[in-house]
Amino acid sequence: MAPGHSFWAIFYFACLCSASLANNARVNFREKEKKILDQILGAGKYDARIRPSGINGTDGPAVVNINLFVRSIATISDIKMEYSVQLTFREQWTDERLKFDDIGGRLKYLTLTEANRVWMPDLFFSNEKEGHFHNIIMPNVYIRIFPYGSVLYSIRISLTLACPMNLKLYPLDRQICSLRMASYGWTTADLVFLWKEGDPVQVVKNLHLPRFTLEKFLTDYCNSKTNTGEYSCLKVDLLFKREFSYYLIQIYIPCCMLVIVSWVSFWLDQGAVPARVSLGVTTLLTMATQTSGINASLPPVSYTKAIDVWTGVCLTFVFGALLEFALVNYASRSADRAADIHRENMKKKRRELEQASIDAGSDLLDTDSNATFAMKPLVRHPGDPLALEKMRQCEVHMQPPKRPNCCKTFMSKLPTRSKRIDVISRITFPLVFALFNLVYWSTYLFRDEDAGE
Repeated sequence: MAPGHSFWAIFYFACLCSASLANNARVNFREKEKKILDQILGAGKYDARIRPSGINGTDGPAVVNINLFVRSIATISDIKMEYSVQLTFREQWTDERLKFDDIGGRLKYLTLTEANRVWMPDLFFSNEKEGHFHNIIMPNVYIRIFPYGSVLYSIRISLTLACPMNLKLYPLDRQICSLRMASYGWTTADLVFLWKEGDPVQVVKNLHLPRFTLEKFLTDYCNSKTNTGEYSCLKVDLLFKREFSYYLIQIYIPCCMLVIVSWVSFWLDQGAVPARVSLGVTTLLTMATQTSGINASLPPVSYTKAIDVWTGVCLTFVFGALLEFALVNYASRSADRAADIHRENMKKKRRELEQASIDAGSDLLDTDSNATFAMKPLVRHPGDPLALEKMRQCEVHMQPPKRPNCCKTFMSKLPTRSKRIDVISRITFPLVFALFNLVYWSTYLFRDEDAGE
């Protein structure tokens, strides 16, 4: 063949190939999808009221596989005992009536946005309080139909779910909040929910909660039996651990500071009545306000919480410091009255002794008519107070020396009873409070708890 003829033959063949490729490029697969949808979902061909058959076309229950993607957890409310979660909910099942030709693998799946066009499981969230779909900018929902008849339904929803809490260890507690999904009308003879194998629940990375940490989550089954039959149910348990640092800074440390400030009263002079009363009343009112603020953020439960024990004992210590000053003031006034009485008695005795000495001198100088001196007997009567005092001194010197007691020796150096009460309080209150802290933290920090029970 001449070189010119071979060139024209190659050119003609290239033109035919480009025309063929252009014809293929002009094929609109979206039109193909429409035709296939009309073919499988046309009138009289598919009835969305009829559930799919069982596995491998049997008459068994339709099997629906569930998986979740937790996008965010907004709030966990202690007072309402609920939590809010946003998630992508997916369920997948097989409906052999929806099989279609994938045109040599070119159609991977068909997409629908109308859920009422195909049969849907009647799933509901049994512990839901509130919920809504997301419709901005378009409804966040899609349905994919695969060539072998598998249907994937995906939707983004926000839910507020009930979460019964056990607050006995609050704020050192862990809580289990569940998400329950069940069939409303189909029994297990017609519909069964299963968790998707592999990874049924996914949680967004870097999930941040203000006062909790998501430790782990567990999937389980919770089928329920009623008088109308047994219904399939799935649940996922989210285990939350409460962050303690917030409560340490906002509650525990301020309460400790208030208790310590109330002890300053023990170091003030017992005569500084306005200062000690003001300090005791101020710390008591502040502690009561702190306690009421804590209780306002919690539900009124019938049992005692760990925070109740702490605030109750701290309030008792502050109130005890105020009562201690009342006792000191009473002891001081009693001592003053006793000192006044003792002073009056001493003055009275001194006057009696002076009078007795004057009478004795006058008796010595007095003479009778025979010019003889009247002599008083040298031996005193048994009831004489001076003789009794000397006898006591002799008895004290004759007694054997006792072993010295450190506490009594130290207390004897304190001049008054009120001062002794203050000194004892300076030692006793901190020791008892430290012992309480040891028992409290060892009890609640190392206690085996069953969260959520």
